[in-house]
Amino acid sequence: MMTIMKKATTPRNTINRKETTHKRIVETAARAIRRSGYDGTGVADIMKEAGLTHGGFYAHFSSRDAMLAEAADLAGADTLAIAESIFAEAPQEQALFALMNAYLSNEHMANIESGCALAALGSEMPRQAPEVRKASTRRIKEMISLVEGRLTGPDAHEKALLAISTMVGTLLLARAVDEPELSQDFRQAALSHYKAIK
Repeated sequence: MMTIMKKATTPRNTINRKETTHKRIVETAARAIRRSGYDGTGVADIMKEAGLTHGGFYAHFSSRDAMLAEAADLAGADTLAIAESIFAEAPQEQALFALMNAYLSNEHMANIESGCALAALGSEMPRQAPEVRKASTRRIKEMISLVEGRLTGPDAHEKALLAISTMVGTLLLARAVDEPELSQDFRQAALSHYKAIK
């Protein structure tokens, strides 16, 4: 009887272990792509950072692009979750500015590997495999819908597109320059503009 019970639970334990390992690889890859870019993220490095051997990679993914697509999806989901939590705490009329304020904060600026994938990876996206671009596009559209849902008026969609473009572009430029004062000026200009029109 014990042998039968052990056999019945072993496959589930194996599945749980495989799911846990898969999740760890994707989480590691999601941080790595934001930190080092798609081209700077190798399979061997990700597996090592995840505490796994390179040989185990193909037990989880059919290709590097398949892993990058899942990593892009997770990185986008992380951004959406943060935006949703900000919106949940802010009054409707202050929601967009609260999001922008958090997005353009010093903390987000300094934490590229756990921050928005759009600002960290957007310029690399045209050169990625279709499955990576598809995952990112889906998350971008979800972000547009999320922001649009907090806006009013017939031009809510256009306002959402503009707000997201402003946040991502501003953060990208603020990170690109090597002068802290100019970096701060970019972010402050965007925030001042949106504060004035909210």
